[in-house]
Formats: sequence, structure tokens, C-alpha cells
Amino acid sequence: MGHVNLEARADGNIAACFDRRSVGLGKFSAGVAERAQDLRAGLPLASFASEGRSIDVGIHRLVRRLAGHGLLEYRLSRSHDDADEIVIEPQVPDYWPRMPQLRQDDALVLSRFAYMRRRGSEMILESPRAGALFRICNPKIATAIAMLATPQQIRELRRLDGFPGIELIALLVDCQILFKIDPAADGGLRPAEGDDSLVLWDFHDLLFHTRSMEGRHANPTGGTYPYAGVMAPPPAVRPRWPGKKIDLRKFTAAPSQPILPAAKLLRERHSTRMFDEQKPITLMELARFLDNTARVHSRWKSRLDLGDDAPVVAYAARPYPSGGASYELELYLAADKCEGLARGFYHYDADAHVLAPIGVGAGEVDALLAGAQFAMGAPAVPQILITIAARFGRISWKYSSIAYALILKDVGVLMQTLYLVATDMGLGGCAIGTVNIDLFAKMTGIEFHVEGPVGQFALGRAEQAGTPD
Repeated sequence: MGHVNLEARADGNIAACFDRRSVGLGKFSAGVAERAQDLRAGLPLASFASEGRSIDVGIHRLVRRLAGHGLLEYRLSRSHDDADEIVIEPQVPDYWPRMPQLRQDDALVLSRFAYMRRRGSEMILESPRAGALFRICNPKIATAIAMLATPQQIRELRRLDGFPGIELIALLVDCQILFKIDPAADGGLRPAEGDDSLVLWDFHDLLFHTRSMEGRHANPTGGTYPYAGVMAPPPAVRPRWPGKKIDLRKFTAAPSQPILPAAKLLRERHSTRMFDEQKPITLMELARFLDNTARVHSRWKSRLDLGDDAPVVAYAARPYPSGGASYELELYLAADKCEGLARGFYHYDADAHVLAPIGVGAGEVDALLAGAQFAMGAPAVPQILITIAARFGRISWKYSSIAYALILKDVGVLMQTLYLVATDMGLGGCAIGTVNIDLFAKMTGIEFHVEGPVGQFALGRAEQAGTPD
């Protein structure tokens, strides 16, 4: 918690202050508030819940609440007074280091999703599957980790200059950076790590998915303008190429060339961030909107041209184009205000054209809507928030190296389809650039690498004209 300050207030409440934000942690005794400052120097992990002293119980409760917000760092060193060897930085809320029991003869290998990189003057070991990253402070340990490729090299790490390598290895297993294998098993390492859905992921695709969305990393996200003081903003229009130009305006401005209906919709399309709270969208309008944008309109099957034993692949086309006719995208709706539809969370079954309610807590719906409101910079939450999720295996089963890129292309054409139909119906819409993949996983109960969000779209009745974008 090096960048976090704990502020004890007069009423007994303690708040964590960081990045110009403040998070309330609850009310604690004066003794707990005083001892809380020791957290900056570090306390042994085992000392938080000593029995018989209310101050230790209070510290334990405070630490758990800090951990729930991902505001703690965990240090690994030879002794409490020695310099840090490893610092563990949580990347997801509720991370808490666990020490799985390992035997000396356990065969461990490095995950194919793990990687080491430089961050400033530090070396970082991380994985898109991990709930925390490891900041390597000792160059010898960084070198040893960089060489990990075989079970023998991992065993040697346990004996590195007296360093508590067994503890480090256990923590790496807990974070899925190392994993156990059966040396006698056949089939290779790729299927040995995780489930079938994980087998389908390429390294760069899973990394890009987890680091370009919210929920599974602690990096700044969104419009932070990181280079505003470094360089001038790039121009809105590319500088012209030299040479003689072919003027097209005389061809497009002719009276005999009327504006096409589709072109008219494209010109009228804009992002709407303010919705009419007194006259929300109706269920009938929502049904028509989904029918025109995402409903399955044809189905067929085809056998792959890979020999007599080739599998038969089923297809279900929607109104928008999709790479390889995969149609891997699913729509989930968080309804705040919709006449005829109860507030809640729903999956749109594009084949049956029905909304299937998903039982989630009101707080989770609130968090999803509030995240969209913040991302849009809107004065209120959207009436309907559409989360676009991808069934990743549907497209990575066929494509190598370009699977995630194709998914994002599909999201783009679906976003345009949603915009155009909303415009045609007199509704307002706004594409949203980020979404919390960890929150979605908790709401649906689906692992983030099996089916997860790749975009969002706010929908409702416009209060006033939106801003062009």
C-alpha cells in the first residue's frame, strides 16, 4: 500500500486515499487507527488475527477490507528486517495470498501465459490469468525466474542462496504462473494447463483481452491523456499527400444523385449520453430494436473440407457480418428504466428472440450501470445497458493468431448496426469503450476466458441531441 494513505476521521471512520480518490473502510477503534499506520512498514501476514486482543481483530478486519479493494501489497523477504526480494501487487479486488501445499517431488512447469517485462527500473512477472503480479527486486531472482522452463530449473529455484523459494513457488502456483503436471501423462503441456476453453487461447489474445478491459489489472484505463504534456495531439485529418488530385466533389454534388437512406442514417447517427427519464424506452421498442440488430435470421450446417472424418459446423446468421460466419457475440442487458420490463439483468436469446432473466444482486446491476455512466461521462445511468460478450472458443476453434482481432472487428460492425437502427427508430445510443470483465464473470458465473465482455452500448430515449463522434 505504498501509494495509499490511511486517514482516521473524528467519527472513528478510516478512509483509504489514493489517486485523488477516497474509499471508506468503516469505523474502527482509536487503537486500530493508530496501529494501522504500521501497515506501511509491513506486518507479518500471520499476525493479523491473533486471538484474545480486540486490536488485532480490528487490524485483521481493516486489512481484509483493504485487500477487498486491492489496496495491499505483499512482500517476500528472507526476514522481516531484510530488504524486499519480491513484492506482490494485487490486480483484482479480494486478492489474498494463499500457500498451497506442495511436495518436493511435484512436477511444476511455467505457464505458457506467464511473461516477464521491464517496468521502469523493475522486472515484473505476470500472467493474464493471475490475480496479482510479482515485482522482482533481487536481480539474481529475476535471472533465475527468466530461466524457468523445466521442472528441474524450478526445483533449483527452491535452493537459491537460502531464499524462501518454496514460499515463492507456492505463491506462483496460487497465481497460476506455475502449474502442476503429471510427467507420465501424454498429450503435451498445452491441454494440461486449464480447461478446454483455455486451450483455445493464444498467449497474445488472452493478454490483450485482460489488459485492454477493466477488472483484471490495476493499470490506468480510459481517457487519461498520458502524453498531454509530452507532445502535441495528432491532427484530426491526415496531412495531404503531394501530387495532382482528382476532385470527386463535382460527381457527388450533382442534383441527380440523391442521398441514399443508409447514408442519411450514417450522417444523422450520433452518441447520446442524456436520456429522457420521464419517458423511458418501452419493451415493445426494445423488442423491435433487438429483432432488427441481433436476431438469428437463418441457420445451416456445413461439413469442413478436411477429409471423411471432418466435423460438421453449425451456423446461425444475424443481421450484421461476422468473421467466418462465426457469430460469436452475445448480448446481455442491464435494464434500469424500461416500460414493461423489470429492472434487472438479462441475456438476449437471439435464436428464440426472448429475454432470459439472470439472478444477480441489485448491487451488481448498480455497479455495472454506474461503470457505464462513468465511462460515458453522463449525468445518469443509461436506461438500457447492452454488454456485448464473446464466446471466445467459437472463433478461436477455427482461427489462429487473429482470433481476438476478428472478435474486435465483429464488435465494431455490431456497434455500427446498433447505432443505425437506434437512429432509425428515433432512439439514442452510445458506444462505451471499456467494461469490467471480472464483474461480468461474477454476475454470470462464467469464467472470464470462456465467455466475456468485449464492448458495451447504452440505449434509451434521447433527451436531446448527442455529440458527434
